[in-house]
Amino acid sequence: MNGHWQLQEAKQRFSELIRSVETDGPQFVTRHGEEVAVLIDIAEYRRLRGGEEDFKAFLRSAPDVDLEISRSAAPARVVGLDAGE
Repeated sequence: MNGHWQLQEAKQRFSELIRSVETDGPQFVTRHGEEVAVLIDIAEYRRLRGGEEDFKAFLRSAPDVDLEISRSAAPARVVGLDAGE
């Protein structure tokens, strides 16, 4: 196969299509002569995605930062009623 499979043929010979991906690289699936999909090896997919790290793992990988904030205990402004009220 030259790396292009008609959709119907790809469905009928799916196992062979997968073997071709593993041995020959990316395989294109066409419908009515137009490329509609490409099958790639899982290792290539993961490389393109940049890994499989989930959001939780991403947050946990952040450096430790001291977020303790110190400030005066005195009020920032005096709150009270004016003498005329």
